[in-house]
Amino acid sequence: MNEIIIWAVLWWVIWALLWFMFAKILYYKHIRKKNKRAVQQSKAVTLGYVSEQIAPLLPWFPYNYKDLMFLWKGVDYIVFDWLSSWSLKNIVFLEIKTWKSRLNTNEKQIKSTIDARKVSYELLRI
Repeated sequence: MNEIIIWAVLWWVIWALLWFMFAKILYYKHIRKKNKRAVQQSKAVTLGYVSEQIAPLLPWFPYNYKDLMFLWKGVDYIVFDWLSSWSLKNIVFLEIKTWKSRLNTNEKQIKSTIDARKVSYELLRI
């Protein structure tokens, strides 16, 4: 009888250790996958920030660098088209995106407000 109890306890201990090792392996694979995804996301965000800063220096950029006002929050640039030539033609709210990135919620709200022409100019004197 003692032999059966010893074998049963030994079998349960081995089974528990195997399941523990299996769970540990799955956990580390999950962590490695999450870390890899986080690094990829971080690289993409950094690339986006760099691209926003470098884009106006590229030869195919449609606006004069002198006509840009960098905002970074909500809208990347406000373009005062031809203002550097003393003949303002257009004001453009410019958002620069890389690859397949999409507008976030705030950027979508800004775009819809501009599309609805709910834009105004105010002068505040202090």
